[in-house]
Amino acid sequence: MNALSSILPYLVIAVLVVGLVLAAVRIMREYERAVVFTLGRYSGVKGPGLIFLVPLIQQMVRVDLRTLVLDVPTQDVISRDNVSVKVNAVVYFRVVDADKAVIQVENFMNATSQLAQTTLRSVLGKHELDEMLAERDKLNRDIQTILDSQTDAWGIKVANVEIKHVDIDESMIRAIARQAEAERYRRARIIGAEAEQQAAEKLVQAGEMLARTPQSMQLRFLSTLQDIAGEKNSTIVFPVPIDLIQSFAARVTTPDAPPPAPRATPPA
Repeated sequence: MNALSSILPYLVIAVLVVGLVLAAVRIMREYERAVVFTLGRYSGVKGPGLIFLVPLIQQMVRVDLRTLVLDVPTQDVISRDNVSVKVNAVVYFRVVDADKAVIQVENFMNATSQLAQTTLRSVLGKHELDEMLAERDKLNRDIQTILDSQTDAWGIKVANVEIKHVDIDESMIRAIARQAEAERYRRARIIGAEAEQQAAEKLVQAGEMLARTPQSMQLRFLSTLQDIAGEKNSTIVFPVPIDLIQSFAARVTTPDAPPPAPRATPPA
């Protein structure tokens, strides 16, 4: 009994020392950093690996440096052409300065989420619906630039922003379909008119070339006749030059020799 009572103080001291060591030792993973405060004052960033803290004097805040994915809730946005749409997005960001992320803002995750929502509504509200649907890459870059500049003071780097869905009302979808159909019809008319214009220009050039050599017109007639005969048609319509018809008509109406004068009747 006397031996146990003599050993007991040493056991208590050993337990206290082991408890203090366990309380002082921290292990930080490769992607983690510890923001250390000594008596409430910032004293540095430690990690990764094994770090030691003075119990009851130093405290730490663990910060994850990996890229975080933030899902921005669906936002009601009114575009510049007064179309109501629902838009959601996803933000990829990471902490680059652990001390700023802890000291400069209370909760950097919540702060970044709220800032992403307001920025999404602000940026998309300055564009028309067609731009939201066709220029997503440009809108993603604009939102990413604004978020990155505003979160730089919090030690956060916004790597990428992606707009996931742009939900439109059913009636607006039908209106967009009618607009797209009208646009395609307009383009078809313009392309047809341009084709007619180019064909007319080529025909004028061909007519000028044929007019310089009249024999080429006869060769063209023979070439056309060959093409028609190659199709094994029973009826062939062969064009006759207008000049030939006019010259033939002129000869019929105005013969070379005048008609003979009528003979006089002899008196009774």
